[in-house]
Amino acid sequence: MHFKLIIAFVEDDKTDLVLDTARENGAKGATVVSNARGEGMKQSKTFFGLTLETQRDVLMMLVEEHLSRHILEAIAKVAQFDNKPGTGIAIQIDVEDAVGVMHQVEQLTQELEDKI
Repeated sequence: MHFKLIIAFVEDDKTDLVLDTARENGAKGATVVSNARGEGMKQSKTFFGLTLETQRDVLMMLVEEHLSRHILEAIAKVAQFDNKPGTGIAIQIDVEDAVGVMHQVEQLTQELEDKI
């Protein structure tokens, strides 16, 4: 089984929405890194040295490759990545190998066989 790593940088108030959407579309879990900071094309606004932008969370999801594009598009839609500048981004990366996911592989294999 082959996997992709989806990494999403989202506003912290959208983290639960994105996680729920990813799970509804086939993701089996995620790692969340809280309080990340990002900068886009426009430089961050500050007030006496304090950044005035919202905090971001980094979500990392190891997903089966056949489900990855569908999950990526679903989370982009609910988080409004393409509709509002600065709301976040998501990318997917090929994973050459993974360990510690045997339980997920068994469940995904059964789910994919049922769909086929």
